[in-house]
Amino acid sequence: MTGPAVAAVRRAVRGFLETVEAPAELCVAVSGGADSLALAEATAYVGHHRGHRVRALVVDHGLQEGSAKIARDAVAAAKSLGADEAEVRRVDVTGPGGPEAAARKARYGALAGHDLVLLGHTLDDQAETVLLGLGRGSGPRSLAGMRPHDPPWGRPLLAVPRATTRAACAELGVEPWEDPHNAEARFTRVRLRTEVLPLLEDVLNGGVAAALARTAAQLREDSEALDTSADRIFTRAGGVEGLDVAVLEGEPAALRRRVLRRWLLASGVRELTDGHLRAVDALVARWRGQGGVWLPGNLEARRCRGRLCVISQPTTRGD
Repeated sequence: MTGPAVAAVRRAVRGFLETVEAPAELCVAVSGGADSLALAEATAYVGHHRGHRVRALVVDHGLQEGSAKIARDAVAAAKSLGADEAEVRRVDVTGPGGPEAAARKARYGALAGHDLVLLGHTLDDQAETVLLGLGRGSGPRSLAGMRPHDPPWGRPLLAVPRATTRAACAELGVEPWEDPHNAEARFTRVRLRTEVLPLLEDVLNGGVAAALARTAAQLREDSEALDTSADRIFTRAGGVEGLDVAVLEGEPAALRRRVLRRWLLASGVRELTDGHLRAVDALVARWRGQGGVWLPGNLEARRCRGRLCVISQPTTRGD
């Protein structure tokens, strides 16, 4: 006998699987926390009824004492909740960007290689993501939040509050692991979760997390529609080898910059900023015979005989 929280999580998983072409084996990322355990149970329950096998993937970051035991406990919990297989993947967390970013990169790398991996991101995680994007001025793509399906990643619980996954674990009689990092105020996302969102909920009389997630969904639909239009313009303008300025000049700025962004990324530009994008856009919209735009990676965007091109430079620009 299950309660309403378990039913809500199962319903979310069932609805997600009905929207994708699910492979024979469904993989679930399991940390041992409430979100991932509730997701693992729901995936096993719904997946088995649909004829799928379910594999739980547990990533051991090795960042805290006892991480191996935590991983083993997560494996045992996933199997007890119905997973057919469960395994631990150990990773080394290194690289730039701080511990959060490095751990995330290592985790996603360990989980890759499957057709579909379900992640336990909830409505609250989506709200935090939107707030982070808003505070950093990251543009519409960040404000649109996480996609429910961004192959190979699947996020069935983006409309399910964190309180529901906790309640589901209580109904199932499982004790989720509490990650001590989730209480460390040195992490930006933790402060958003424990300080900023509760304050907004209080000041605005509740419903803020749901409103942010709803706004993200609306922006995502708009952004995807604009991206589809931009793809058509990109093809018409000439593609990766260079863009016809005459095609771009007649397009609205929002579409034109999407085309330019896709082109620059496809041309090998990394760490592309809004400033870079606007400077390249000026070669189209505010052309006065100016020189090229220097870009990361010793690259330069130029306007040559009515076309935009990216060329490689032997040295970076001097200060």
